[in-house]
Amino acid sequence: MEDVLQAIGVIGFILLVIAGLLAGWIASLVAGGRHRGAYLAIGVLGALVTPFIIAILGGAVLAAGGLLAIIAMALVGAAVVLVIGKLILD
Repeated sequence: MEDVLQAIGVIGFILLVIAGLLAGWIASLVAGGRHRGAYLAIGVLGALVTPFIIAILGGAVLAAGGLLAIIAMALVGAAVVLVIGKLILD
């Protein structure tokens, strides 16, 4: 997990937030613009939490892949969390 924190850094953290906001914004557009704030928050949460969950589950390869791999996994995680959020919000 420490490797993931080192690989992310401050710039990576900002990029994860931006990726989550982007995923949340797209999800709110798909949902018709309803609950935009909730989708943005859920997207950021999913993007920030996913790399750490992968690291806890033994994804040291994620840290070895660098920041691009971490952001890609965060986008996937944000999408999954947004689908769950869509089921809850609608």
